[in-house]
Amino acid sequence: MDDALQQFITGLSIASILLLVALGLSIIYGAMGIINLAHGEFVMLGAYAAWALQTQLQIGLFASLIPIFLLVALFGWLIEHFVLRFLYARPLDTILATWGIGVMLQQAVRLLAGGELRYVQMPVDLSHSIDIAGVPVSVYRLFLFAAALALFALTWFLMNRTTFGVKLRAVIQDRSISSAFGINPGQVYGITFAYGAGLAGLAGALVSPLKSVSPEMGTGYVVDAFMVVVLGGVQSLVGTVASAFVLGELSGVIAFLQNDTIAKALVFLAIIVLIRFRPEGLFTARVRA
Repeated sequence: MDDALQQFITGLSIASILLLVALGLSIIYGAMGIINLAHGEFVMLGAYAAWALQTQLQIGLFASLIPIFLLVALFGWLIEHFVLRFLYARPLDTILATWGIGVMLQQAVRLLAGGELRYVQMPVDLSHSIDIAGVPVSVYRLFLFAAALALFALTWFLMNRTTFGVKLRAVIQDRSISSAFGINPGQVYGITFAYGAGLAGLAGALVSPLKSVSPEMGTGYVVDAFMVVVLGGVQSLVGTVASAFVLGELSGVIAFLQNDTIAKALVFLAIIVLIRFRPEGLFTARVRA
């Protein structure tokens, strides 16, 4: 029983990290249709920003979260405004552009901060463990789980209960008709991409106390994020949460029974089989014809 509870908690920890990283990509990929291969580098920028603010300016992790979100969101807006908005009708060029941006970001960080591993100190108040039914659980991992759910709730509210969300859904369904009703699709896309990039930077900052920070750290994250988004359904935020939970628990169980390498391979295989028979993912967004 203790082992089962331990693996469930481990799966929740993995799921919270997957959700944090995939949430921003779900917005960008699902709403805009952009396959953003630089998403992992946005995560990396958030982690490096947390390290720089902590080591250079002595700003703690919690105090740095809002500045990190704003900085990475601004960077994302600049990329969308000066590069991606000219490539919306050319998906292959968009893939190549975001891949090139990711490579340039890696090299820029390596030149500015060095290639060695960096570390972010965990908040002291959350650095201990508590017992849950006799199983020690990291308080910071519980915080990550709560933060992931809070960001999902905020994002769902913005997309479904605000004027901006209505405009975004209108642009998704028909860009030309929404323009005729006075909606500026370029402005909507710019804000959407900036918000998704900001979420990625926030995810990088939040996971940085658990993972070593390096210029290449985003490569693995972008693969995991795409798995979550594709499995959950491209335009479904609820599907993103569900698939993050499924993949987190599945990875935790297989890693416990075998090892991390086999877990990663089997999870990939499971996703391939599922999308072979259900290419729309676990959830599909309902759109009015």
